[in-house]
Amino acid sequence: MNTETCRLYLITPPRIEPAGFAETLAAALDAGDVAAVQLRLKDCRRDEILRAAETLVPVAQSRDVAFIMNDDPLLAAEAGCDGVHVGQEDASYGEARDIVGDRAIVGVTCHGSIDLAINAAEAGADYVAFGAFFPTDTKDAKGHPEIDIIETWNLATTVPSVAIGGITPGNCGALVRGGADFLAVVSAVWNHADGPAAAVRAFIEAIERAEAERRE
Repeated sequence: MNTETCRLYLITPPRIEPAGFAETLAAALDAGDVAAVQLRLKDCRRDEILRAAETLVPVAQSRDVAFIMNDDPLLAAEAGCDGVHVGQEDASYGEARDIVGDRAIVGVTCHGSIDLAINAAEAGADYVAFGAFFPTDTKDAKGHPEIDIIETWNLATTVPSVAIGGITPGNCGALVRGGADFLAVVSAVWNHADGPAAAVRAFIEAIERAEAERRE
């Protein structure tokens, strides 16, 4: 997950039909630069999540996009994912790392806490996730940090940051200018009026504008 510039980190809708969604995902990934896709399915059985991963992993990996499993490092390893994302109530970073191995990506939710992020980074996390920065209906956010937490984080460490929570092409500029390495997005892509591919293109344009402003 290269971080020379801010990049998109797509998170799947909470429920999908894998075969149909594979086509949607492919179109989104082909529309512009995407660093990673996280499979986050709500209220689904383990076997359903595994089948979805088996369908979608090749779509991402064939395009050199990292495929991340939400919450479950055992399932990530079984499905051949590139890594796992764990929350504060899931497996610990150490437990996840032991399961997925040293070469896999392990990211950690840190809500709005620099202390949690420092602990994760010192343990070896590949990235830390802050949010929710904006109102969101996707999940019940436990943190609502100000955007300057990204700037503070960049002064403290070189470990990449993921910004999440209600991010759209219209509001992402401040996060990009603040130094976020990745923008994690859900509904702004999958529910876009003109489709996910159009949403990805809109995000890329917004990121490029903000990156240019940041360099001025």
